[in-house]
Amino acid sequence: MKIAVLGSGNGGHAVAFECAKAGHDVYMFDFPQFSKAVDAIQAAGGIYSEGRMEGFQKVAYAGTDIAEVLKGAEMIFAVGPSYSTEPFAQACAPYVEDGQTYIIMPSSCMGALTFKNALGVDVKDTRITVAETNTLPYAVRIIEPSKIEVFNRLPAAYSIATMPREKGDEVYAVVKEIFEGIEKAESILQTTLSNSNPIIHPVVSLLNAGLIERTKGDFEFYHEGITPAVGNLMEAIDNERIAIGAGLGLEIERSTIKGYRQGYFDKITDDYCDAYSTAPGFAGIKAQSQLDHRYFNEDLGYTTILLVDIADRIGVEVPAMKALITLISVIMKRDYMANPPRTLETLGLGDFTKEDLLKF
Repeated sequence: MKIAVLGSGNGGHAVAFECAKAGHDVYMFDFPQFSKAVDAIQAAGGIYSEGRMEGFQKVAYAGTDIAEVLKGAEMIFAVGPSYSTEPFAQACAPYVEDGQTYIIMPSSCMGALTFKNALGVDVKDTRITVAETNTLPYAVRIIEPSKIEVFNRLPAAYSIATMPREKGDEVYAVVKEIFEGIEKAESILQTTLSNSNPIIHPVVSLLNAGLIERTKGDFEFYHEGITPAVGNLMEAIDNERIAIGAGLGLEIERSTIKGYRQGYFDKITDDYCDAYSTAPGFAGIKAQSQLDHRYFNEDLGYTTILLVDIADRIGVEVPAMKALITLISVIMKRDYMANPPRTLETLGLGDFTKEDLLKF
């Protein structure tokens, strides 16, 4: 099968490596401003990996010609942060072929719907399938051109959902042969709510703001940045996320349990500080060098705000999430609630009632 991978960051490298390892013909694309990475892969003929995934895997093409990459591709992975979803979709729009499956990995916050809207394809159009995963199945870094180190390859607790829902079994049957341990989610609302990043990153960054600014991130984000007080706020945010899921009839796994199943933790505990600050899978990971970073701008600016919007629509109280948005807006002197990129309105679901969302 011809598989296209859009994006040449850490995750794009890992997805391309694993798809090639599964025996597929992999073609990679990135925009010209990021051509250095794809040019290196093209020159090397593929990608080298060490750590949890080892070896070398061939890549048939890596470059900036998206027509070449998409032509005849049966499955296309868009791999990047939330703000890359729409640009990737807009680049793909002229070359979409009936029967293709697009997978947003990771989605973070209803990326499948965002992608389909940006393609200009009606939500109910079944000529193509758009899916999303709740997270990237790797902790991975590019260590030199065309070479990655994989610190963790999730054994479980990452999931995929499709639009339309009825394509779920068909897509899952294909991707599980590539990504061992992937699970099938009920809907893209479940994958959105199963993203743990907004439970962790904004909270730890806010409560360590002074340390980040003073040290430029010279401390371990998880092992040193998470104390009992930080853990208490993480737990409160997680409880609200789980409550939103319950309001939609969805069972959302607690992040401390999910972290254990994903291989980051070596024990199951209800103590958030103990879970994260001692997790072997997070050892050595430094904090960001500045506060103006995706931990606020993406994990709060996109996902937390969308979760609050959904909560308000279905009548679930989320005071901790709202306080978090307010405080981060104050310290950053940036109103994250002013024209947020992901809300039910911007996603085309402005008229949806709670009953509509329950069926979505």
